[in-house]
Amino acid sequence: MTKRGIKDYILLVLKGIGMGAADVIPGVSGGTIAFITGIYEELIDSIKSVVAPESLKYLKSFSLLSYLKAINADFLLAVIGGIAISFLSLAKLMQYLLTNHPIFIWSFFFGLILASVWFVAKIIEKWNVSTYLFFITGIILGFAITTITPTETPNDLWFIFICGVVAICAMILPGISGSFILLLMGKYIYMMSALSSFNFPIILVFLLGAAVGILAFSNFLSWLLHHFHAATIAVLAGFMLGSLNKVWPWKVATQTFIDAQGIIRPLIEKNVLPSTYLIENKAEPYLLGAIGFAILGAIIIILFERFFSKPVTKEVDLREKLGL
Repeated sequence: MTKRGIKDYILLVLKGIGMGAADVIPGVSGGTIAFITGIYEELIDSIKSVVAPESLKYLKSFSLLSYLKAINADFLLAVIGGIAISFLSLAKLMQYLLTNHPIFIWSFFFGLILASVWFVAKIIEKWNVSTYLFFITGIILGFAITTITPTETPNDLWFIFICGVVAICAMILPGISGSFILLLMGKYIYMMSALSSFNFPIILVFLLGAAVGILAFSNFLSWLLHHFHAATIAVLAGFMLGSLNKVWPWKVATQTFIDAQGIIRPLIEKNVLPSTYLIENKAEPYLLGAIGFAILGAIIIILFERFFSKPVTKEVDLREKLGL
């Protein structure tokens, strides 16, 4: 198992914070941040190991320390701790920024995701016809998901549980935003309000659903990464590229709704050019500022890839990291 120092764990917490910050924005995936920072495959395999027979055998023999080592618990706690910190501290900030400075926020993540696609695609050592087909399939699926119309849904606890199951699966997929899935299920504003007001019954039910969903889905995703690595990475990179449709900075609302606080919010939006945005919304498109924030997002990815990203792509390396 890889030995880590204090600086490594601080960096893992920061990566978790980055994942959490991305996940509270509809259209941006925490899985993308995990990919960018080189912890994605270790994260998936570590989650999978929580209920793996190789790990559970230690619990049956009451060897807790061996179990924690087998599931890479120190890594998981650092990353999940960072995500939790981000969720609890940045939810209000992200709501404020999206409400008051949407063009700059969407532009930043547009540049971030666009640059990320290149670096994720580089993980594939050899591209061939089938790899390109998987990549195109990912683009089509990612784009299609962003065009689905949100719906009205109940606030019952059973549905909040289902939202947790579905959203967490999206959160760990690069290019598919868990927050956007919540938006489609009609629960994004509801869950952001629950986080902001520390509504613990709602938060706990959602987290329970998320725990069930991530344990089940991580096994499937880990199997894909180990048996069809290039194809899986190609599809995920395609998802990321296709999802850019959602984070295009200039949008015009074609349908709105009134949330629980009486605020009018967009339900269905269409992407437009900056000039059309100026005419239809009668608002400044801030073109130069948007370009600047997009470049900033891309630069951050380049710096992360150069100084912090240490991707693990081979199954043997992953097993060594997890001590299996």
